[in-house]
Amino acid sequence: MRFGTWWAVGATVLAMAGCAPPLRPLQSLSDPEVQRIMRREQVQGLALATIENGKVAKVRVYGTRNAALGQPLTPDTVMTGASLTKTAFAYMVLQLADEGRLDLDAPVTKLLPQPLPAYRERPFDFSDLANDPRWQLLTPRMLLAHAGGFANFRWLEPGGHLRIHFDPGSRYAYSGEGYMLLQLIVERGLGLDVAQEMQRRVFDRFGMRNTSMHWRADFAENVADGYGFDGAVQPHERRYRVRAAGSMDTTIADQAKLWAGIMRGDGLRPDTRAAFATGWLPIASRRQFPTLAGGDTEWPQKLAAGLGVVTFEDRSGPGWFKGGHDDTTADFVLCLETGQRCVVLLSNDVRAERLYPELGRQALGPDDMPWSWEYDWMDAP
Repeated sequence: MRFGTWWAVGATVLAMAGCAPPLRPLQSLSDPEVQRIMRREQVQGLALATIENGKVAKVRVYGTRNAALGQPLTPDTVMTGASLTKTAFAYMVLQLADEGRLDLDAPVTKLLPQPLPAYRERPFDFSDLANDPRWQLLTPRMLLAHAGGFANFRWLEPGGHLRIHFDPGSRYAYSGEGYMLLQLIVERGLGLDVAQEMQRRVFDRFGMRNTSMHWRADFAENVADGYGFDGAVQPHERRYRVRAAGSMDTTIADQAKLWAGIMRGDGLRPDTRAAFATGWLPIASRRQFPTLAGGDTEWPQKLAAGLGVVTFEDRSGPGWFKGGHDDTTADFVLCLETGQRCVVLLSNDVRAERLYPELGRQALGPDDMPWSWEYDWMDAP
C-alpha cells in the first residue's frame, strides 16, 4: 500500500473495528497462575495492565523490584520504558503533523537548516552519509516506519560508521538511528525541546506523573533494578540524555494510561490516529532481528509497518503491537482495535518475555499475533 491511499483505508479499517460485534469480556487473570509461570521462568518482577473500550480495566503487579532486599514491585515503581519510548515519541510527532508544523512526507533536505551530513556531534553525527546521496530521500514517515535503511544502531556497524543499506522507503528494518534522526528534525528543524514537548503533549495529557524522558531524582525512592538471562542483577540505568529511541522511565500505572489514550486517539485527528495503526509497508522478514536480514516471508497476518507500531490482521480485526527490550528489560504492548483492547506488560527481568505469548492469550483470548517474529526463540514460519 503506498502513500496515496493509506489515509482513507486506515479510517475505514478503524470505523469497521468500532462496528464489529463485541468480544467476550477480558479474562480475569489468576494471580496464582501468573505467579506460577513467573516461578517457572525465574522472573523477579512483572507488571501487567489491561485496557478495554479504550479505558484502563486492571493494573496488576507481581514480584520484586529488588529481590535481594525483598522490595516489592508496585504500580508506581519506576521501570525502563526501553523502545516503548519510540511509540510515545511517534505519537508526539503525529501531533506536530496534525498542527501543520511537520510535513511527514517532506524530504529531510527541507526540514533541517543544514544538509544532514553537516551535523557532526553525537548523538546526532550524520557525517558518515556525506558520500551517499540517498540521505536526501529520507522523510519523517519513513523514519517512523523504520524504513530509513539504517542498522538499529551504528555501533553494530563495522567501525561504528553509520550507513544506508537500502533505498529509503523500500522496506522495513528496525532502527533506533532513524528515531534519533527524527529527534534531530524536531529539535534543530523545528526548534523544539523534545523533553518538554513529550511532557506537555503526552505525559501531562494522560496524567503520567511518574514518567519522564530522562532520570528524575524523585524516581530513586521506588525504582526497579534489572535482571538478565543469567539472573544477574543490574542497577536501574539512570539516563540523563533525552533519546527518542529509548530513554523513557515510566511505571505500569502510567503506561496503562498512555496506551488507553493512544487507543482512544486523544490529541490526534481521527484520520491521523487511523494512519498510526495502518500498515503501509509490508514486512517480509522471518524475524525482527537481525534488522538487516531481509526476507521473503509471506505472513498470513499481513504484517506491516505503521507509524510507530507494527500492524497485523487478527481474527478479531486490526491489531498492532510494540516491544521494548534490553539486557534486563522486557516490555510489550499488544492492542486489538475491536473492543479497543490492549494488554500492557512491563518487566525488570528479561526472562519475562517467555511468558508474554501465554499472558497475551490469557488476557485477550486466542490471537494471531506473530509472536515468532517478535521473539526469536519461538518457531518461525
